[in-house]
Amino acid sequence: MKSKIKVVPKEYLFPFILITSLFALWGFANDITNPMVAAFKTVMEISNAKAAMVQFAFYGGYATMAIPAALVIKRYSYKVGIIVGLTLYAIGALLFYPAAQFEFFGFFLVSLYILTFGLAFLETTANPYILSMGPEETATRRLNLAQSFNPMGSIFGMFIASNVILATLESDKRDSAGNLIFETLSASEKAGIRAHDLAVIRDPYVMLGFFVILMLAIIVLSKMPKRAKADHSIRTKDTFKRLAKNVKYREGVLAQVFYVGAQIMCWTFIIQYADNLGIPKAEAQRYNIIAMAIFIGSRFVSTFLMKYLNARFMLTIFAVGGMLTTTGVILIEGMPGLYLLIATSAFMSLMFPTIYGIALEGLSEDSTLGAAGLVMAIVGGALMPPLQGLLIDQGTIAWLPAVNFSFILPFICFVAIAIYGYRTMKIHV
Repeated sequence: MKSKIKVVPKEYLFPFILITSLFALWGFANDITNPMVAAFKTVMEISNAKAAMVQFAFYGGYATMAIPAALVIKRYSYKVGIIVGLTLYAIGALLFYPAAQFEFFGFFLVSLYILTFGLAFLETTANPYILSMGPEETATRRLNLAQSFNPMGSIFGMFIASNVILATLESDKRDSAGNLIFETLSASEKAGIRAHDLAVIRDPYVMLGFFVILMLAIIVLSKMPKRAKADHSIRTKDTFKRLAKNVKYREGVLAQVFYVGAQIMCWTFIIQYADNLGIPKAEAQRYNIIAMAIFIGSRFVSTFLMKYLNARFMLTIFAVGGMLTTTGVILIEGMPGLYLLIATSAFMSLMFPTIYGIALEGLSEDSTLGAAGLVMAIVGGALMPPLQGLLIDQGTIAWLPAVNFSFILPFICFVAIAIYGYRTMKIHV
């Protein structure tokens, strides 16, 4: 009987498609930005830890704006939340133009911070909106289906990063021995290259800003369904009390912090891992694209398998798989370790929407602020990459290259997710 229930009822098909397109839009922003950590490190001549502040700014915007976004959505509507989100997204992207003119790293961080104010609005809106577009029995499958289009945007962002940005950076050119030429140049030569490379980084973001404005116009002109039995009153104190007492939700937020941290670390520092093997940034980014392709394929396969297997069981098994691959990344040097890092994406594929769906089950009108808490959990992507960057800057830890050892952090994250998956099966049933 379960397989006969429609994942997306006919009356919700158009808004489902429209909102699902937004998943690809923020996926693009996420994964054109991840490789910028390595790009800024070289062109701005800063440490891995400081360059990872790109992720702190990017994912910190989620933590800052998720609750305000939820309050706006609860007071007004999903459509208003989407409009505000797209507006902030466009502003942040367009600010890359003056940031490149001033050649100031902090300006780029502010631009990304504002851009992710918009993403916080979009994710706080889109995820519960998708869950509401049909019967509760298929809500987790529906969100997994919508989230499957997120990595499609991601892989396009990776492609642009690899072929439009990283491949044309003058600062990443190397001599016959594989050493960076940029480091040996005079101050005036570096200045010319820096101006060129920051313009290369700038242009895709500016074009993205104009595309987001186009999407904004489409959303404004489209008729969107209103959520049933909407309560627009704001009683945050009572809602927060109920959410704080809900152990399954509370642990879900924590699991999401660990998941996002693991995902961003694995996808951000794959370039540093490859760089340690003498692979140039543009080529290393292609391995990231392969990882994302695996992620996409695994997301569709896992969504299909949820017709037959319990989502909580699958979450637990996939987390154990992530533990095994990251163990190999830590202990095995050379290309086999890189291949295991790529394979980790297969196990990450179902985690975000599955944790999200499980944590929000049964929250009813508390789901708007509950969703905000899960979006705030994206702060894991802000906190953990700088810590991993600090480990990588050590050069060597014990007998291992520091970049290998640094993947102890994603391993710990997968342990936490496996514990949550197990508890949702045995305790939070």
